[in-house]
Amino acid sequence: MNDEIPDIPSDFQPEPRQGILQKIRRFVLGGERNPFDNSIFHNMSLLPFFAWVGLGADGLSSSSYGPEEAWHVLNNVNAGWHPHLGLFVALGTAITVFILSAGYSQIIEMFPSGGGGYLVASKLLSPSVGMVSGCALMIDYVLTISLSVAAGIDAIYSFLPPELLEFKFVTVIAGIFVLTVLNLRGVKESIGVMIPIFLVFVFTHAFAIIYALTTHVGQMPKLVVETHTDLSQTATKLGYLGVFMLIMKAYSMGAGTYTGIEAVSNGMNILREPRLQNGKRTMRYMSISLAITAVGLFMAYMFYQVQRVEGKTLNAVLFERMTAGWGHSGNTFIWVTLFSEAALLFIAAQAGFIGGPRVLANLSLDRWFPSRFAMLSDRLVTHNGVLLMSFLALATILFSHGSVQILVVLYSINVFITFSLSMLGMIKHWWEVRNKEKRWKRRLAVVLVGFCMSVFILMFVVVFKFKEGGWATLLVTGGLIGFALLVKRHYRETEKLLGRLDGLVKAANTGMSLPNAKEIPALDPKAKTAVFLVNGFNGLGLHTLLNIQRLFTGVFKNFVFVHVGLVDAGNFKGVEEMAALREHVESECAKYVDYMNRYGFYAEAVTAVGIDVVTEAAEQVPQILKRYPQSIFFGGQLVFPEDTFFTRFLHNNIVFALQRRFYNQGIPFVILPVRVY
Repeated sequence: MNDEIPDIPSDFQPEPRQGILQKIRRFVLGGERNPFDNSIFHNMSLLPFFAWVGLGADGLSSSSYGPEEAWHVLNNVNAGWHPHLGLFVALGTAITVFILSAGYSQIIEMFPSGGGGYLVASKLLSPSVGMVSGCALMIDYVLTISLSVAAGIDAIYSFLPPELLEFKFVTVIAGIFVLTVLNLRGVKESIGVMIPIFLVFVFTHAFAIIYALTTHVGQMPKLVVETHTDLSQTATKLGYLGVFMLIMKAYSMGAGTYTGIEAVSNGMNILREPRLQNGKRTMRYMSISLAITAVGLFMAYMFYQVQRVEGKTLNAVLFERMTAGWGHSGNTFIWVTLFSEAALLFIAAQAGFIGGPRVLANLSLDRWFPSRFAMLSDRLVTHNGVLLMSFLALATILFSHGSVQILVVLYSINVFITFSLSMLGMIKHWWEVRNKEKRWKRRLAVVLVGFCMSVFILMFVVVFKFKEGGWATLLVTGGLIGFALLVKRHYRETEKLLGRLDGLVKAANTGMSLPNAKEIPALDPKAKTAVFLVNGFNGLGLHTLLNIQRLFTGVFKNFVFVHVGLVDAGNFKGVEEMAALREHVESECAKYVDYMNRYGFYAEAVTAVGIDVVTEAAEQVPQILKRYPQSIFFGGQLVFPEDTFFTRFLHNNIVFALQRRFYNQGIPFVILPVRVY
């Protein structure tokens, strides 16, 4: 026990030497970012226009398939041809967009730091309801990615030779892969690539809508008469209730048009300060552009009497008819417009990569999902969340074989679960503060109407889409909710088990309130030193420390406590939060030093803050070894009643990664088990 500790190698490398794979990764994803760079939050944040591109594109791009689905309900062999009833659907769509946007603007005011539907339901209803909302929204974001990419590829292949269709499925897979890489690089980089294409979409579609309206403005009186005639004839055949149900079915089947409205409230963290004003401005951009585009396309469909053509999107057919007499310039316009439409759909998938990992990180921070999904990469993105969203999107593509028709069936159910719960939470809030808020009636009326609309659409979508494949969405969402409940139960049980160690913390705090029991000895750098990795002043750390003293009685004269604060999605929000994290880490580590000093041992603290605990801890080693050459490193590890894949997946097991790193350099690292049963 008292033998000399062998000399520690002086060539310790805090970072492993980069191999070819690491160099390729660095080339593809870019270099590291410093979370303590004071300008990083400003540089990574987005102005309203850029946020409109990254977040609003989801809603705007839904005009590429939402109105089309509603139009097909009104114009097919089974229901007959009722193009003029599309006018009522168009008006209902515009009203719904503005009502839901107004409701989410209230959510932005109440939760300017982001969180959207998950945070609203968690704070205003209950954590469990919030979890349901978060799981539903996460699946919706997965389908946003897969549907947007598939629809974008469909738009491109609408005018490619038929013999190339066999490559469409592979192209969809490649599209998701490219978006994954862009988002692993960072949000701003991925959006910057897409801005020119987004502008092309806006200008070409605005021109097409304005052209369709201005060239048919003389037909407006005729359109009114034909709409009245169509309504009367349909009422004669189906009755007014039948007409209402037909319009409501088209209205609800076009529900994909409204998806994306929640994206701004979920992604507030990427907006530049002042976030509240910029968030509301972005919401206005989104709602106005979406309403105008959706209504304009419905009107254009009616003017040109557009019908389904196999192998082509409805917009492709519309642009063909619109430019029939334009000659070569017409073909050029069609190509540019469809290309921009496809590109915008890819940008819309970006909203899934922004919002999905954020929702997943929030669920992880609240212990509904494994904590690893709140961790950041060296590019300061939640890389595990991005990879999971990509994997699930690929799974849905494989399940649907890249079919937009199948994906649309799976889509839009979950988002209205979140819409309904969000509006319900706001209803509860305004009712509770009715005696404090002067404008509560008007605000309550907005969210109440939004709630009724959301529930109404949800019921229709579930009924009409259930047998067509909607059951799969509900089944997967239910499975995800079940998984979240299992994870939460495990973390709760772990907290109860760790609660048995809380007595050590209480005793330690009591001891530190007393005068010093012993005189602190002078520093002897050549004495044997225990370097102890801690994660806060808690029962786990104290239990491991007491074990060291019990197993190595009288061996160590010096104690060095190393505490690395982890920067994750929960605290990477601004300069103030980062400063608070560093201060908290230093405070927690100082408690260990004070504790050991009172028992007559020399002790000091070494603290660091970073995104990778292993790397940050390893970087402290050379200085520690230089100062204390006779050092042994220690760490504690929880031991559960049953060691399963599930328990290993839910806990990071950082000490094992540190041990492997240290062993490769010949550094002794001892892991002491801490049984919690």
